[in-house]
Amino acid sequence: MALLTLTDSEAGVLNAIQWKFPLAAAPFAAMGEELGLSEGEVISVVTRAKGEGVVRQLSAIFDTRCLGYQSSLVAAKVDPSRIDSAAAVINAHPGVSHNYKRNHDFNLWYTVACPPGSSIEEHVDALHRASGADATRLLPTLTLYKIGVKLDMTGLMAPDAKSEVLEHERPPRAPHMEAPVLSPLEVEVIKRLQEDLPLVPRPFAVEAEELGVGEDELLQLMESLRQRKLMRRFAAVMNHRTAGFKANAMGVWAVPAERCDDVGPAMAGYSAVSHCYRRPTYADWPYSVFTMVHGRSARDCEAAIEAIEQETGIHEYCLLWSTKEYKKVRLKYFTSEMEEWETANLTPATA
Repeated sequence: MALLTLTDSEAGVLNAIQWKFPLAAAPFAAMGEELGLSEGEVISVVTRAKGEGVVRQLSAIFDTRCLGYQSSLVAAKVDPSRIDSAAAVINAHPGVSHNYKRNHDFNLWYTVACPPGSSIEEHVDALHRASGADATRLLPTLTLYKIGVKLDMTGLMAPDAKSEVLEHERPPRAPHMEAPVLSPLEVEVIKRLQEDLPLVPRPFAVEAEELGVGEDELLQLMESLRQRKLMRRFAAVMNHRTAGFKANAMGVWAVPAERCDDVGPAMAGYSAVSHCYRRPTYADWPYSVFTMVHGRSARDCEAAIEAIEQETGIHEYCLLWSTKEYKKVRLKYFTSEMEEWETANLTPATA
């Protein structure tokens, strides 16, 4: 399924499965009805896309903060001769889901999460010391303007195209978010739905059997998680490069504080922007608004950034390119690995 040989139908399926997967007993049949395809045709397209690495995973996408976890983007300044070993230390943290080398003095960038009751500052301080970083800057989300990767598989969308930011792409954020009260069954459902969905006509019946509940009960629980905003959506996560999106860059913008809440949503309105946040600034880091852009080429990314600059009038910015991927995984919730890491790395040694 090389990108250039996708039929219109195949591209339509791969677009739809990223954007809205039905929470229904027969979700592939429901998708097919929307797209004018049979259930079997939809399953066949997704199966081939997974087999060729275009689709990385089809599963529930939960909201880290709404589940009570603390999380943050982190920028580290590491001696270039030691960056690979520093990245390996950071990758060992089970809450690190993404870790990249970028073309800046702050050259190592990672996202980290820790469970309810833990301190993100303590976790990052431990990673700072263990990695031997010269400087580490904690960059948590202050305002979330958009989160949602949607890669247009038709190849028709212009780099400077705009699209509406949907409600599930603007989940709630507050400085402190209480962990929700979850039943033991809900925890097991969340753990199960983090895994890849089986590509069969009634996939949720398979999941329900594994959980020891009925299919209807599982669908109701999933809808409850969605309504409570604990689950942002159920969707496919694409392998960007295999899907034809060879370039990605993080545009960081020095936006005056009084303009952030006007400029941020404007930047988020560009289709090429998958993530848009306001983050804290430091004496050595003046950039307050972050935009992650994806393109089929570096020029596509640059075109999107140029359009944003022209519309907003923000001219002080940096474009940080990913030059090496050290880690990219889905964060796993409610596992024992985090407690084990804390015991090994945060618990003071006894005499």
